[in-house]
Amino acid sequence: MESPRDELDLDRSQVTKAVQALQACLKSSSLSQKLFENDGQAISLLLTQWKIPRKEQTIRISLPHGLRTESGDVCLFTRDEPRMTSEQTVRFYKKLLTERGLKNAIEVIPFNMLKTEYKPFEAKRRLLGNFDLFLSDARIRRRLPSHIGKHFYERKKAPLSVDLESKHLVRDMARLIQGTSLTVSNKGSCCMVRVAHSGMTADEMVENVMTAVSTISAKLAMTGKNIKIIHLKSQTSVALPIYTSDLSHLAVVEEARKKARSTKGAKKRKRENKNREVSDLKTKETEEEKDSKEEEIPQLVPIEMPTKKPKQETISKQGLKKVPKPAAGKGLKKTVKDTKLAKKTPKVTARGLKRKAKNK
Repeated sequence: MESPRDELDLDRSQVTKAVQALQACLKSSSLSQKLFENDGQAISLLLTQWKIPRKEQTIRISLPHGLRTESGDVCLFTRDEPRMTSEQTVRFYKKLLTERGLKNAIEVIPFNMLKTEYKPFEAKRRLLGNFDLFLSDARIRRRLPSHIGKHFYERKKAPLSVDLESKHLVRDMARLIQGTSLTVSNKGSCCMVRVAHSGMTADEMVENVMTAVSTISAKLAMTGKNIKIIHLKSQTSVALPIYTSDLSHLAVVEEARKKARSTKGAKKRKRENKNREVSDLKTKETEEEKDSKEEEIPQLVPIEMPTKKPKQETISKQGLKKVPKPAAGKGLKKTVKDTKLAKKTPKVTARGLKRKAKNK
């Protein structure tokens, strides 16, 4: 079976014929002739895939012949330098790029200026239309989406990240400016990438096309054999086919997908088994620790209750303390003897004596 990462067998003569036919088509039109003189026509590759990918992918492509001139429209978003105004930050980064040897003219926009001057919707739309390529400092890349809006991503002009602190800054920026990028969407089977412009010669176009196709087939997430048809076209011309895949490639793609599923399932099962073993080992260790830490429970012994009641302790009269009598009021001077004397004795009558006698 063929390797899934094999490059496509692109016929160079077929690409040359398509490029020559495209140039003849552009020259035959008067409108295309004006655009051809001004380098206005973009030439792109249209790729059709056998299977729609599951995830979106962005592929960066380095081209032997740059798409943009030194006066190309390139914008760079930078961070705000401490203790510097926006104008000072712009001068600082422009001086840095010129000292490093970058020849391209780049418009620098600090982050604070982007938040204030380009906050309205119309300002963002003008910014999107004024530049063809946007670069961003890697230190502020994650903060940009909420400030530039969704139109940058819908128009495939999302800022490309670049490390401004890198030692190879000029080389990295030149690759981004002179190269191109392909966004492989997971919402359809077709995608397009710009590889040349109408101001190039036929040989330069052919070299760019060959390099782009080899890079895409090598970096494509699924397989290089997933590419079904490749067309070459301009903005106003028809699509000219330069590559058609064999039907056997579909079987290769399906087999590679099944193999990827099986390997993914095997990895998932292996990971689950490993996690289960680790959890079982942990539970076993915790149970052993609990068993070692547990103490023996003492046996309960019944308490014998005494059968005889304990003798009540007698308190001697000497031990009792005399409690002082409460002070009586002025009107209360009666004592206990007076209360006994005050009790009335019952009267003795003849009837009472007779009843006592009968009871006896």
